[in-house]
Amino acid sequence: MAKGYKLYAAHGFFINTARMADKCPTARLIGASEIKDHRLVFRGEHAEATANADPHKGGIVPVLLWEVTAADEAALDRCESFPSLRRKETVKVKLDGKTVTAMVYIINEETRPLAQPSSYYYSAISDGYKEAGFDETILRQALADSKEPEETAADKPL
Repeated sequence: MAKGYKLYAAHGFFINTARMADKCPTARLIGASEIKDHRLVFRGEHAEATANADPHKGGIVPVLLWEVTAADEAALDRCESFPSLRRKETVKVKLDGKTVTAMVYIINEETRPLAQPSSYYYSAISDGYKEAGFDETILRQALADSKEPEETAADKPL
């Protein structure tokens, strides 16, 4: 990796190369990998939930690895609402048979509810999965796993 660059592991909106090019035009796609012992879910408010990599033994989250500049990272920080909504963590991933470290954005409050994303957001990620050749079953499972709990009779107003 070139000096002054950082490796970023995208697992949500920026798995879509067109969306990444729009926000970070100098970022360079390095390859694909996965975050082990995590699962993809959607967290947040209804129809505004975003992708997150939650710890989950045995799970995997597909990622695209990007080489980003400081300016790219600043743009990502704004898009990911860092540090108010998300924090940055370092994860180990495989790249060309070697273990490397990459930055990933994780939602700060794991207590944020599981919820459904907007159709636009989900479609952007789905397009990214297709383009990268990722198993879309993982994305569909994330959607199913992120169902909002149904109201019970006790929760409904009188």
